[in-house]
Amino acid sequence: MTSRYDLPEPDAFTRPYWDAAARGHLLLRRCGACARAHHYPREFCPRCWSEDVGWERASGRATLYTWSVVHRNDLPPFGSRVPYTAAVVDLAEGPRMMTEIVDCEPSGLTVGMPLMVAFRHEEGRESIAVFGPER
Repeated sequence: MTSRYDLPEPDAFTRPYWDAAARGHLLLRRCGACARAHHYPREFCPRCWSEDVGWERASGRATLYTWSVVHRNDLPPFGSRVPYTAAVVDLAEGPRMMTEIVDCEPSGLTVGMPLMVAFRHEEGRESIAVFGPER
């Protein structure tokens, strides 16, 4: 069996995130002590270290911070998907998130471009958050 580098390994802590993604919702964690949101999900706040954090549904809106078009990637299954656009987006709630841009040619991308979350759903796999132009 070929190793896969794009498949998450959900556990009891991250299960709510992946279940929400399957329903087309992006979740964040928000700290009850300092009120800051963070992503990727952690059991504590990465800013103040409080363990008073909970799940919150994100709006799905973001702006493009930076991107790179990947033309070569030898890790399965990415090699069969090149070229693709890897990106970093600023979520409306504050956190910065690594993702992939879909439904937009790289020549159409601009820093600060409004984006909206979408989900890549594959049978038998966790749904992955990707972003495309806000319509």
